[in-house]
Amino acid sequence: MTDLDLGGQIILLLASLAANFFSALSGGGAGLIQFPILIFLGLSFGVALATHKVASVALGLGATIRHMKESHLARRESLIILGAGLPGVVVGASTILKVSENLATFLLGMLTLSLGIYSIFKPRLGMEYQPRNWEGRGMMVGMAGLFGIGFLNGSITSGTGLFLTIWLIRHFGLDYKRAVAYTLVLCGLFWNGTGALVLGYLGTIAWPWMPALLAGSLVGGYLGSHVAIKKGNLWIKRSFEIVTILIGLKLML
Repeated sequence: MTDLDLGGQIILLLASLAANFFSALSGGGAGLIQFPILIFLGLSFGVALATHKVASVALGLGATIRHMKESHLARRESLIILGAGLPGVVVGASTILKVSENLATFLLGMLTLSLGIYSIFKPRLGMEYQPRNWEGRGMMVGMAGLFGIGFLNGSITSGTGLFLTIWLIRHFGLDYKRAVAYTLVLCGLFWNGTGALVLGYLGTIAWPWMPALLAGSLVGGYLGSHVAIKKGNLWIKRSFEIVTILIGLKLML
């Protein structure tokens, strides 16, 4: 495993801070910057994946500290998201180290890109809070979607929080501010924490790299969440569109 000198630690800190700031602002996408940087600085794919997952928990913690002041998270809805998504995370994290990711990454890129384009052409999407599908058949369909997104979260490195954000908006009727709060707290803290445990057990974590990553993730997550809360739905929607398009192009190319 490659050791980082002081210069490498500074690069890692700044990259993590930027990645997690924009992730907290848009509802996902920290892996767009953070994961490739880990590989660029010398980690193998498997080690970088496990290390990134652990660091992403700090993003969830930083966002949780800020979002809990606003009380946007309802207990019942949170339990549904966790109960449906966590099994998918475990299955996804258990399989990713055994399969080739090239085709899956390209297809994920196309789908991620389409999310941004879809949001652009739906100007009212996520601008109003209109809760629905938390009961009956709609809830079951929603939970199936959450399981699938959880699987992607456990198995793919970049942008899966964005899928949770748009699913909460499109299917469950949340606005961007609430959807991002659920994504950052439940996906960032609990889904990623579960994925980190599974990947840490099955793979290897670069612990000497963690201080810079954790500091950048924690501070970036808090600051990004603060800006998102202050600026509101339109600002978050535009950030979501920019990040999804960039991530989609990156994964495809």
